[in-house]
Amino acid sequence: MREDERVTPLELFFDLVFVLALTQCTTLIAHDPTWEGMLKGLLVLGMLWWSWVGYAWLTSVVDPEEGAVRLVIFVAMAAFLVAALCVPGAFGSEALLFACAYAVVRTAHIVLFVLASREDAALRQSVIGLAGSTAIGAGLLFVAAFASGALQLAIWGLALVLDTGGPLLFGQDGWKLVPGHFAERHGLIVIIALGESIVAIGVGAKASIDAGVVVAGLLGVAVGAALWWVYFDVTAIVAGRRLAKAAEGHERNGIARDSYSYLHFPMVAGIALIAVGLKRTIVHVDEPLKLVSAAALLGGAALYLLAHVAFRLRNMHTLSVRRLVCAIVLLALLPAGAALSALLTLAILAALLAVLIVYEAVRYADSRDRIRHQLAREPVAE
Repeated sequence: MREDERVTPLELFFDLVFVLALTQCTTLIAHDPTWEGMLKGLLVLGMLWWSWVGYAWLTSVVDPEEGAVRLVIFVAMAAFLVAALCVPGAFGSEALLFACAYAVVRTAHIVLFVLASREDAALRQSVIGLAGSTAIGAGLLFVAAFASGALQLAIWGLALVLDTGGPLLFGQDGWKLVPGHFAERHGLIVIIALGESIVAIGVGAKASIDAGVVVAGLLGVAVGAALWWVYFDVTAIVAGRRLAKAAEGHERNGIARDSYSYLHFPMVAGIALIAVGLKRTIVHVDEPLKLVSAAALLGGAALYLLAHVAFRLRNMHTLSVRRLVCAIVLLALLPAGAALSALLTLAILAALLAVLIVYEAVRYADSRDRIRHQLAREPVAE
């Protein structure tokens, strides 16, 4: 098992492939701004997210830059890239190719885990269980490649549920992880997702940049900064320490699975939906967003905040009422978001997030200062 908590350059290189996958998913939704298009984008994102999660766990056990592991990681990156390229046609002409690429990514992951568990019976048992759920998930994607319509979507949904639900069935005791490395890796993927929201502003920008586009761009950056603040100002620090202080084995693995593998997905998905809303806003600054696009913008932000509510509840066993209220307000504004101009809707979102941040910074100033400037520097006793 790895001793250090440093995220390696190869892991960062691997994560860059996820940038393309995330971009492709947001593009899929933006090009088909319907409820079905949104569902398709989220289903693909869910499968690709679970692929990435597997490697986040793997690299806590093995050093990805050592020996043949490096070569297998490169193979997985290539397959991940192919899967990302297939996203626009994952429910059509490229469905079979996507399933093949996805199977290669997951197979490489299982092979490396099997090799890493040769002298660890508990880890080997967990890997065998994971291999079973992985085979079922990948197999269903092959079946879905020959289906269409609602049946195809249902098979994709079943594949995602069975694949991601595997760890709930075969237990959590056998896994190993380096807490600092694991928490940092997930923090970096949140940054990557936030970067996609910024990229969405440039992608959606018109050939001629007018005042409306400039204001929308500035508001988009403000929203991105607010999302960053919500996660990294205090939450990431507290969650990282909670993971590190948890007893090794069952307790730590459960927190890692629930808080990071599961609950970080709605965070990333929420950011991806916001990126879709930003793309549509930049294109139609003075026009109202259609309901699906408004749902992507406001609902994506609500999803992000609700994930944080669940994140805090899982880690600290307390409810963040302020973030819950903000999420409810955003959802309640959906009808207005489909009636007001896109620019005004974006301004309202930025204002609500700003109010939330200011309230938290003022209301919890003392505890925030202690967490950021005292606890963050203290070593965590294992």
